[in-house]
Amino acid sequence: MTTAKEIRSAFLDYFARNDHEVVASSPLVPQNDPTLLFTNAGMVQFKNVFTGQEKRPYDRAVTTQKCVRAGGKHNDLENVGYTARHHTFFEMLGNFSFGDYFKENAIELAWNLLTREYGLPQEKLLVTVYHDDEEAVDLWKKIAGLKDDRIIRIATSDNFWSMGDTGPCGPCSEIFFDHGEGIPGGPPGSPDEDGDRFIEIWNLVFMQFEQQANGDRLSLPRPSIDTGMGLERLAAVLQGKHDNYDIDLMQKIIQASAEMSNVASDGEFAVSHRVIADHLRSSSFLIADGVLPSNEGRGYVLRRIMRRAMRHAHILGAKDPLVYKLVPSLVDEMGSAFPELERAQSLITETLKLEETRFKETLGRGLKLLGDATDKLEEDEALPGDVAFKLYDTFGFPLDLTKDILRGQERDLDEAGFDAAMQKQKDAARAAWTGSGDAATDRIWFDIHDREGATEFLGYQTNTAEGQVQAILVDGKEVSAADAGTDVMIVLNQTAFYGESGGQEGDTGVLVSESGLKVIIRDTQKKENLFIHIGTVETGSVKVADVVETQVNSDRRDRLRAHHSATHLLHEALRQRLGDHVTQKGSLVAEDRLRFDIAHPRPVTEEQLRLVEKDVNDHIRINAEVDVHLTTPEEAIKAGAMALFGEKYGDEVRVVSMGGPDANKGAGQSYSTELCGGTHVKRTGDIGFVKIVSEGGLAAGVRRIEAVAGAAALDYVNEREQILSDASDVLKTSPAELASRVNGLVEERKRLEKELKETRKKLATGGGSDQAAEKVGDVSFASRLLEDVPPKDLKPMADEIKKTLKSGVIVLIAANDGKASIVVSVTEDLTSQFNAVDLVRVGSEALGGKGGGGRPDMAQAGGPDASKADQAIEAIKQFLVA
Repeated sequence: MTTAKEIRSAFLDYFARNDHEVVASSPLVPQNDPTLLFTNAGMVQFKNVFTGQEKRPYDRAVTTQKCVRAGGKHNDLENVGYTARHHTFFEMLGNFSFGDYFKENAIELAWNLLTREYGLPQEKLLVTVYHDDEEAVDLWKKIAGLKDDRIIRIATSDNFWSMGDTGPCGPCSEIFFDHGEGIPGGPPGSPDEDGDRFIEIWNLVFMQFEQQANGDRLSLPRPSIDTGMGLERLAAVLQGKHDNYDIDLMQKIIQASAEMSNVASDGEFAVSHRVIADHLRSSSFLIADGVLPSNEGRGYVLRRIMRRAMRHAHILGAKDPLVYKLVPSLVDEMGSAFPELERAQSLITETLKLEETRFKETLGRGLKLLGDATDKLEEDEALPGDVAFKLYDTFGFPLDLTKDILRGQERDLDEAGFDAAMQKQKDAARAAWTGSGDAATDRIWFDIHDREGATEFLGYQTNTAEGQVQAILVDGKEVSAADAGTDVMIVLNQTAFYGESGGQEGDTGVLVSESGLKVIIRDTQKKENLFIHIGTVETGSVKVADVVETQVNSDRRDRLRAHHSATHLLHEALRQRLGDHVTQKGSLVAEDRLRFDIAHPRPVTEEQLRLVEKDVNDHIRINAEVDVHLTTPEEAIKAGAMALFGEKYGDEVRVVSMGGPDANKGAGQSYSTELCGGTHVKRTGDIGFVKIVSEGGLAAGVRRIEAVAGAAALDYVNEREQILSDASDVLKTSPAELASRVNGLVEERKRLEKELKETRKKLATGGGSDQAAEKVGDVSFASRLLEDVPPKDLKPMADEIKKTLKSGVIVLIAANDGKASIVVSVTEDLTSQFNAVDLVRVGSEALGGKGGGGRPDMAQAGGPDASKADQAIEAIKQFLVA
């Protein structure tokens, strides 16, 4: 039997022998298309090549592209597990021609691969073409010898591909495999085309036109080829299966699920095993490419996928988290083709385990709510939308998870009701999400890059260098010259300025020339391998073709270098202290600080931070030389270098090693080794020292650490020493004795506050006598006007007066910052005649307030005008005799 690994390898090898460049799969988070949530086809990474915005050193390419379709327009999630060919994750095999070969070669390459390399019987294959593509019809007859009855003309958009409303487009030719008369279904274009007999296995796109906005189609000067063939579908055909889930690739994961759950892989629980196998793949690959579960955007789609798998693990009877235990089986099967799985295995495992643990806490309660709700419904009655919303809002059930549960009951859902309840959240999420991957680079930078080539960065070795002006932009448009006072963006052929990337801020400084030109550069950005100097012409005039000297702000550059190198040491120290699952999720390298975000499921303790800080500074003091060398990404990673998952690397990368040898990693291994394009110190001792300033949560499973290094760390320590010195001077003690002195003052304050409280109580109670009471009618009446007494102390004071007054009414009013607080207390023998709540409201009204509350024997209120305290007391007196 031909395995999926062998099919994948044979495909790549076949096209490599036919002069195609083997290009690695791009990340699932697109790097060049903001309209896509996830990479869903092999051509995504080549989109700018097809449009002419990007050039590659090859005209032919072959890939096996990892794809996810689980959100937006391409969403197969709800069907996964129930059908033979729906997946959230799949591999798309594809070969591409960028203006090199066209239809004839594409058809010949495809036909020979299928019939000669894979050995598919020719009589089992048939093709579709776009209805007016006679050229393709003739080629299929000439190359494959197909008769008219095996070439089907399709007039719909199914056989005409376009990149968008405008741009490259062209007819398609799809290749189908006929499983034979024993399988129900008809050929493509027939009423029974949705059956399983005829299965599409490969789509050849002939990109030969450019769609104009006015509806015209112009012929492309260099027609291209884009093909896509699902590995899972092809494997099913080659392995004699009718179901993608029966192929070896899927069955190895399914059987692992069956063994872990102790539930047979077939029978009534087959769907659950299929869902878990598919969703394990998509979840693991998304995590490997830097996506973590969250409540919005890509992270939310990942969470939906994960929780659907975890709910099916629950169906299998798993009492403990199950899905994370299947990661090794996936890595064993696909890790050799996609090494990012092996690099991220610990992070994938940790993330799946944590998410399943959290979800299990609410899953049972949510299912009970759903069960109680459906028990009250008629047999064919839909679940109300508000119940589905509660499941989502309270228990974390994504809508499609609820629908999946209802599907097993053959019950519908009132989606309109759910949508109504969710409208505000949807609007907020839609506003927050702005696309996927990096924003599409402005066309102008592609134009400049194609015309002039990339900027060469010389700043690794020097802070100054000469460069020639290649382009000047003013207000977003290219100009030939710019005079003093003009804000400009300047591109040079070479520069010492570092363009912002990899978290490191861009350099600042000046551009100068012998003619008197001076351009103040306040930022440097990187676009399409162009370094863009952003600033203002201070003196002289800058013109295209001028030769200028680039002078970087050296002090700022040194601070940036210290912080960037410190970030590398910090990264390694965190991994060694917290675990290999720690990976970088974002960073900022600035002149005054560094910020480092890591994937870690819980807060980092103070003790862990102390040890991490110690590790970093221990390796700084070694003062080992920082080693930088160039190699291929594959060789670098093979040698142990860390790469940021999802980052786009070129054919050649810089490997930065520092911190001296590490006994934990074996002979010849440095403490920290990472792929990095930033600027760094020459020796670790140049960093000076590092001080961690703060640690906190940024998002679910992401922690943020801030630190300072070098001169910034010295500034930080000096600032805090000055604070200590100033505080010591004020308290007339030494910094060493400051803590003891402050503790003494705190205790002294507590004692004084207690004494003050007792003194106020005695003053309020008249020193413990009842002589201060007066008669109002037949009632004893005691009142006090107090200054700066906290409102909370009034009730205890009133209780003390009660003890001596025996019978009567007590009114206490405290003035604080012009406002008044009033307490009225009535002895128990008088509560049948007078209610303290009524009395306090009379007093509050006189003070300009309203309301008040309490019990019949004790009530409290306030008022904005303490100057009317006498009127308040008089008003209460009048109420007593009324």
